[in-house]
Amino acid sequence: MNLKTLLIVVALLAVLSVGVYVAQRPDIPAIADARVGQPLADRPAIEKAAKLRLTDQGKSVTLVRQPDGTWRVADYFELPADFAKLTGFVGSLTEARLQRLVTTSPERIARLEFKDTKVELLDAAGTAFWTVTLGKNAETGGGRYVRYGTEDKAFLTNYTAWLDAEPKNWADSQILTLKPDEIAKVEIPFADSGPVTVSRTKKDEGWTADKTPSGQRLKADRVAALLGSIGSVRFSDTVGPADAGVAIAHARERTFKLTTFAGKTYTIALGRKPEEKHPKPPAATTTPPSPADGPKVLPGADGAGGTVVDLKPPDAKPAEPEFDIVPAGPVFAFVASSDPAAPINALMQKRAFQISDYTFTGLPQKPEEIFEPIPAPPPAAPAKAEEPKKP
Repeated sequence: MNLKTLLIVVALLAVLSVGVYVAQRPDIPAIADARVGQPLADRPAIEKAAKLRLTDQGKSVTLVRQPDGTWRVADYFELPADFAKLTGFVGSLTEARLQRLVTTSPERIARLEFKDTKVELLDAAGTAFWTVTLGKNAETGGGRYVRYGTEDKAFLTNYTAWLDAEPKNWADSQILTLKPDEIAKVEIPFADSGPVTVSRTKKDEGWTADKTPSGQRLKADRVAALLGSIGSVRFSDTVGPADAGVAIAHARERTFKLTTFAGKTYTIALGRKPEEKHPKPPAATTTPPSPADGPKVLPGADGAGGTVVDLKPPDAKPAEPEFDIVPAGPVFAFVASSDPAAPINALMQKRAFQISDYTFTGLPQKPEEIFEPIPAPPPAAPAKAEEPKKP
């Protein structure tokens, strides 16, 4: 083969290689996008948003910024939003990065499962000015596909957080937070003996009680546990103030009073519908008496006469009564502040707040639970015998 022929063959092979590459090359966007490498969400955009809306699997929640900078859950009775949760969510959006532009092909975008999982930033009028829709997770290498608005562009991001679109989950469950160091006086109710009031003049001083039994003292750890329970109230669910269980709880509540060193008073009333026991009706007996259970005449030794005996078995021990038990109802907490402008007072008008059973059952039920005997002083050490003086 001469040189000219060889050059022609090489040229043909080069053209063929280029054709194969063009036909089989991956779908790489023809143009780049300046957002690659940037945060998924721009913090200035978030800071100017009046509302934040999350949607996923048919559920939606909208958080609304208040004039004082706080947020409320519009879809859950306008309750205050959990600021720590909101801060964490915003951080996950701004820390995530767009790793690459995946495709601009509408056909490929349709296969990335962009449905209703989205984050939207809205202005005060409720118009969305920024929207990102989350698609499926990448099959290799991790990450998730995202799409801005209705753009014909799909990106891959390292954002992996779950979108919580349940409105109740965004409400701040902490309805009262008083630090133990703030409390100067506590009134503890007891049904049989009346309330016991414990107090102190400074936060680093010990507690004293107005009804300390002779030879006893307050249990410092019991008072500390009590403050932790009633000074930090967190709800698990809410119902309407007109719910039937709320009235029953009010009728059986225990009311604690906390007074701060600043002079404010908080009342924390906890109540629930008690457990009920109803006797079960006795089971009906349908078995007729057997003639074999009646009296018998035993013949005498000579075959005549005899002794009358009753072979009926002795009566069995009466069965213990059985009861149908109706479980106790949920525990409700009713909190009020002596400060008319305190947000907790307005919050209590919106909903009735259920709390954990343990918060209620773990409280002292009798005065004896908050006192303990004063320890006896240690025995005096025996006097040391003097050594005899040397002559």
